Amino acid sequence: MSRPAPPHRHDVWIALAGLAGGLFGIAFGLYTVNPGRDHGPAVLVGLLMMCGAELLRRTAPVWALGVAVVALVLDVVTGGLLAVLVMFTDVLYATTLYGPSRVARALAPGSVVFSVAATVGTLAWLRTPEALLLGVLAAGVTATPVWTGLMLRQHREAAAAERLRAEQTALLAEMDRAQAVAAERSRMARELHDRVANHLSAIAIHATAALTLDERDAARDALGVIRENSTQGLAEMRRLIGLLREAGGGHAVEASPSLDGLDALLRHAERAGAAGGLTFTGLDERPPRAARLSAPVELAAYRIVQEALANAVKHAAPGEVTVLLRQDAKALTVTVTSPFHERTPSRAPGAGAGLVGMRERVDLLGGAFAAGPADADRWRVHAELPLGEGKSPA
Repeated sequence: MSRPAPPHRHDVWIALAGLAGGLFGIAFGLYTVNPGRDHGPAVLVGLLMMCGAELLRRTAPVWALGVAVVALVLDVVTGGLLAVLVMFTDVLYATTLYGPSRVARALAPGSVVFSVAATVGTLAWLRTPEALLLGVLAAGVTATPVWTGLMLRQHREAAAAERLRAEQTALLAEMDRAQAVAAERSRMARELHDRVANHLSAIAIHATAALTLDERDAARDALGVIRENSTQGLAEMRRLIGLLREAGGGHAVEASPSLDGLDALLRHAERAGAAGGLTFTGLDERPPRAARLSAPVELAAYRIVQEALANAVKHAAPGEVTVLLRQDAKALTVTVTSPFHERTPSRAPGAGAGLVGMRERVDLLGGAFAAGPADADRWRVHAELPLGEGKSPA
């Protein structure tokens, strides 16, 4: 069983001040009932009980109110100290402010009913205008502290609700910021992979070929491809660094690549895949007057073709790689097929990040993506990109 909480230090001071006021009233005969006579030590009972109720005003307000009601009745019977009456109003105020909400809601109309009943009762009993003063006194003792505590309680609850709302808003803002950071990191990872990793793969493939071939001309060609891809990889890295610095430095941003550069992609793949016995063919079957693609769709299609060609250079069996573009009123379709054989060794290591990046780009546009064996000897990468606005820019 848990021990009751000790009284608040402010409540202790209030109780001591009430005790001092009560003893002062006893010493000078400041009674509200029969002030001209000596009431004896019995008046101390109500005073001490009310001081005890003050000690419980925060830690146990409902109990404090019960004790205060009994103490007030005893005090009225034994003489009626003014200090006890003042402390009773404070207990009512504290019970409304610190007690359970249902008690506070019950005290508010209850105090009004008691004040009206006291006024009507005294008027019916005394039948004099002075009886209204007793009604005013009853309202001052009960309704005034209760409604004051209720208004302060409502202000505190409103302030607490505003603080909670502010904390929830800050939490949502932090969650949005974290999601934005994660999305930006994913976008940067895709761009870095698409811009640089393909050149590094070509360098690795041709470096391996240069080390294994004894022919001088073949080694020279391999070194030429290595030099070309190294230069292009450095240029792409500089462009990416420029993009990352653009927001703070105000540099011009390079235009995003588009499908107009498909022939250049095929020529680059042709040079990189020559050592693996690969040839590349592009088939653009889009209508001559097809709707112009939005920048996110154009960039996503370009990157998907670029990554699919890079994967073919690294993993495809010797043969023909085909890139097919089709477009209708609803979507752009990109299909890349390459020779496939399970026993063909990879020419460069891969971690699967390319397929993940392609799928993410398609998902951001709300499209469909599939990659896998098309039949016994062909591998297919297929993406459908809706022409409308996607979830967010790629």
